[in-house]
Amino acid sequence: MRALVVAISLLLAACTQGDAKQGEAKKGPAAVTVSVVSVQPREVPISFDAVGRTEGSREVQVRARVSGILEKQLYTEGDSVKAGAVLFQIERAPFEIELAQARGALGQEVARLDLAMKESERLKTLADRRAISQKEADQAFSAVSQSTAAVQVAKARVRQAELNLSYTTVSAPIGGITGRAQQSIGSLVSPANESAMLTTLTRGDPLWVRFSLSEVEYATVRGSEGREIRIKLETADGKPYPQEARVNFAGSTVDAGTGTVQMRAEVPNPDLALLPGQFVRVKVIAGSQQAIVVPQTAVMQNEGGRFVWLVGAEGKAVQRPIKAGSWLGSDWIVLEGLKPGDPVIVDNLVRMRPGAAVTVAAKK
Repeated sequence: MRALVVAISLLLAACTQGDAKQGEAKKGPAAVTVSVVSVQPREVPISFDAVGRTEGSREVQVRARVSGILEKQLYTEGDSVKAGAVLFQIERAPFEIELAQARGALGQEVARLDLAMKESERLKTLADRRAISQKEADQAFSAVSQSTAAVQVAKARVRQAELNLSYTTVSAPIGGITGRAQQSIGSLVSPANESAMLTTLTRGDPLWVRFSLSEVEYATVRGSEGREIRIKLETADGKPYPQEARVNFAGSTVDAGTGTVQMRAEVPNPDLALLPGQFVRVKVIAGSQQAIVVPQTAVMQNEGGRFVWLVGAEGKAVQRPIKAGSWLGSDWIVLEGLKPGDPVIVDNLVRMRPGAAVTVAAKK
């Protein structure tokens, strides 16, 4: 009898626990406490991000213009030099000899011209007295013309010899940063082959930045005429560059392969903080617009694209697909999918499921 009473008691306890669990199951999981922001449109910049690469505003190849032995290198590779600074010296002796010969030939032609002019004047006087034939006088005058032309040719040869001699001193055509020397001291250089290349010069201030915009982005930039186009740069380490750039070139055609338009901006670089060939992040700001922004942490992505979670009717979580634009600090500009006043969930997102019960946390 006692055993029967114990069995009945255990059965009643089990039934009570089962009823309790069934009741909890009917109630469903506990509501998730979340924080929300009520989104409102505000003025945001119209901006586009691109990857750019820097290059010198002027890049010059320094080449030998005469043949000869390279005798001296008068700069340190990588140094900044001013326009006109001497970089190399090519042997001068052969060109000094050539110049001396040209000047000697000029002296001879000048002497011949002087003699021809005196002879022409003497014969002209005799021809006027009819002491000689007019033909002899004409021949003397023609000799003067020929000597005059010969003097001009000789002067040109002297000028050419002087020019060739000046080319033995290789100077910087522009101010800029020197590259490495392409030819060693003692090498024979010639303008007719690859040995002509001596070094390079790059002007680093100002610097140019090349980048590309898509057709849609370029159309927006073109449509912002009358508004200032601002260009901001960010280096590879994520630090903003203090100087703003300005657009100084925009392509007139769309690249068929990439669907982009080439752009170029000029940026001051007084301290040479940026180097030619460096990759930078380019932000193009073309005016402003009214748009809704949400925290970047509120935006999620799946195979269907980006979306946010909203607090819907009866306190249920609702998934809303959006079309996101560019970043704005710690926020994301939303182009489509949200309307003013929508309550966007910003935390506990990993626990969100469609229709999940949520409780909005009180604002502190």
